[in-house]
Amino acid sequence: MRNSANCKLLTVIKMKKITIIDTEISNLESVAQAFKRIGCQVTSTNSPEKVNNASFLVLPGVGAFEHGMRALRKFQLVGAIKRRVEEDKIPIIGICLGMQLLADKSNEHGSHAGLGIIPGNVVGLETNSTDYRVPNIGWCDVIADKQCVMFDDPQQGGTFYHIHSFYMQCSNSDDVAAHIDYNGSKVTVAIERENVFGIQFHPEKSQDDGLNMLSRIVGSY
Repeated sequence: MRNSANCKLLTVIKMKKITIIDTEISNLESVAQAFKRIGCQVTSTNSPEKVNNASFLVLPGVGAFEHGMRALRKFQLVGAIKRRVEEDKIPIIGICLGMQLLADKSNEHGSHAGLGIIPGNVVGLETNSTDYRVPNIGWCDVIADKQCVMFDDPQQGGTFYHIHSFYMQCSNSDDVAAHIDYNGSKVTVAIERENVFGIQFHPEKSQDDGLNMLSRIVGSY
């Protein structure tokens, strides 16, 4: 159920530069507009050189894990992303499929290696109830697992829009920032480790709660 409480937008320093990675399998415009609404300067690219010069990366995506990784390899982005995030410690936000691509591997339509930035595997949602469907589409109450940049108040999660059939199982529970209750199981929908942020839901479609979250992340750098 939608919860409109505490929806006042946070202030972000104007013109922070965000580089959105274009894998050609995502709706970049809606993601770009969300960052523009919170005051960011946005560019998109599939150039390794531009990724090497970026100060803040966003990796969106929709569709199958295999196609996402294929696109990153096609544009020779895997090494550039890992180097900037793991060695140079610039922040990255993975959104939807982009969050899943941060994992070690996925079992979607076979076994496929991911970026390996966050230890864990991507697995399918499972349900034996007519109350829960796959894919999981719609508004879900998100429960924070820790106090962090994404959830500065662990007692208050938020309500966000989801479209997914798979999710990340983190090897280290400390990386889990939030979950939803799905068919009696805790399904991870947000991760945070130092400069790495993953969002399974769509902040760009989640109205003020989504913009607030992006504001907190960007505003922390």
